[in-house]
Amino acid sequence: MENQNMLFTLLSCLFFVLLLGIWTYKKTKGSNSTTEGYFLAGRGMSGGFIAGALILTNLSAEQMVGLNGQSYGTNMTNMAWEVTAVFPIVIMALLLLPRYLGGAFTTLPQFLRDRYDEGVRRLVVLLFMLGYVLVTIPSTLYSGALAVLKMFDVPALLDISYSQSIWVMVWIIGLLGAVFAIFGGMKAIAVSDTFIGIGLIIVCTFIPVIGLYQLGDGSISEGARIVSTNHTEKLNAVGSSTDSVPFLTIFTGMIWANLFYWGTNQYAIQRTLGAANLAEGQKGVLYTGFFKLLVPVFMMVPGVIAFHMYGGGLQSVDLAFPTLVANTLPWYLQGFFLVVLLGAVFSTFNALINSAATMFALDVIQPLKPTLSDRKLLDLSKWFSGVLAIASFCIAPLLMYAPDGLWELIRRFTGFFNIPIIAVVLVGIFARKVPAVAAKVVIIFHVVTYYMLIWGMNQLFDIPININYIHVYGILFFTEVVIMLAISRISPRKEAWKFTPKPKVDMKPWKYSLFTSIVLIGFVFAFYLVFSPIGLAYKQGYVSPYFWPSLGLLSIVTISIAILSVKKWNKKYGSYIEKTTSSSKTISS
Repeated sequence: MENQNMLFTLLSCLFFVLLLGIWTYKKTKGSNSTTEGYFLAGRGMSGGFIAGALILTNLSAEQMVGLNGQSYGTNMTNMAWEVTAVFPIVIMALLLLPRYLGGAFTTLPQFLRDRYDEGVRRLVVLLFMLGYVLVTIPSTLYSGALAVLKMFDVPALLDISYSQSIWVMVWIIGLLGAVFAIFGGMKAIAVSDTFIGIGLIIVCTFIPVIGLYQLGDGSISEGARIVSTNHTEKLNAVGSSTDSVPFLTIFTGMIWANLFYWGTNQYAIQRTLGAANLAEGQKGVLYTGFFKLLVPVFMMVPGVIAFHMYGGGLQSVDLAFPTLVANTLPWYLQGFFLVVLLGAVFSTFNALINSAATMFALDVIQPLKPTLSDRKLLDLSKWFSGVLAIASFCIAPLLMYAPDGLWELIRRFTGFFNIPIIAVVLVGIFARKVPAVAAKVVIIFHVVTYYMLIWGMNQLFDIPININYIHVYGILFFTEVVIMLAISRISPRKEAWKFTPKPKVDMKPWKYSLFTSIVLIGFVFAFYLVFSPIGLAYKQGYVSPYFWPSLGLLSIVTISIAILSVKKWNKKYGSYIEKTTSSSKTISS
């Protein structure tokens, strides 16, 4: 019976993969013959496709495994990475996206070349490439391998060791993903992401529901009662100084790390740069905010359920979600889950490979050989993608030795490149006389100083720096802004930088962009009310007496401000965007 179940799972997975492949091929046939088609889907993406691509680029097995592992091992404090992402998503939609589309940029390094010089562009490309190959791509592959390994007990199935199983699964998943990434292009990624996104929502709804059903011995309501009245500290998102994400870090370093991801990270913003017009781009970005708000429910509550079902005795916190899936999901749904899981991994992997290829072609090769044809550029970028993928396959299995869990490791290592890039971009936009040398100084300063504060002082001099790494993000961000402004005072640019609009798409903003942004921000506060000591983490019952009045007051304030935005601010915002992105004149930043 078990072999029959396994065969059904593999055949149903193959069926969905073939269905996805055929559908994607028909939707994207003939769209990859130019660099604009391959890298930006021909600048024709709608809001729905952009949202699907953004959320699937962001959500992968890394979140399924890592976030559930954190809630299983500690509490809900890591939801801050997801929920507070709404703030930078709003900034991206309302302020940064009009600037990017108004300048018709294909990559962030192109914008930095326009703002600073070629040297800054090359440094940022180097940071991105190192981050992708050493951290982001390996973590995506490893988390996917871990989930498949546990779900199907690969060591027993193939009669090999746990570590050998990780290597095998990383290479199998990686090679499959690489074929799609290299030959598919941006439009193929966006189209397939929409299909996978629907499947992800279905699966991520099923798992906590089935988990609660089993926890409550056949009663979902009883399972929910157990989770909300026992060990309620697991449902607390307001972290103390001893948690991995103290609440104060939201206001120091986290906002800048999230703004880097949603506003400047090439593999995320590339989806928006292919928008058919500004309105569609804004829709896509803001729709993504609603999906991010669902992440704690879909990708952290299952970890809490796993704690109630298995206690704290799992070999690794990263096994919480795979174990829950293996033990709760019916056999006839496991093939569908497998294709969604692999699809989520492929989506992030494909996006990373595609954006790396974009930067390699347009920020490395094209400046050196400006007369090179589109076909040659595409061929070289595909070869580069293959080399990058193989390097990542070799690094990914080494993540099994991470002592504090996958999620914590990724967040620490991304600190090498997220803060200096966002600092350079923001200062570049808002301080017109900062010279290129200032950007180069802070990039080098950051890499060295961040290493010393997080690891170096302890490793080299036996002097531990007991500051949460997210606080280090904030300290270094403000330090680097001050350094750049100081250099500007000492040696400013001879001429203040000016932004030259040259849009290739219609720049009229979405009429509901302000309204939607305010509603999103209201939901952020609502989630923190729910997962707090006055909400579900209340020890004396389901929620405290202050919960419903607080939620009611928040709703009234949010709705009032949202209505005010439609009546008072929409016209002013539209005029501002038209003024700053009109192609008929040059705009001072």
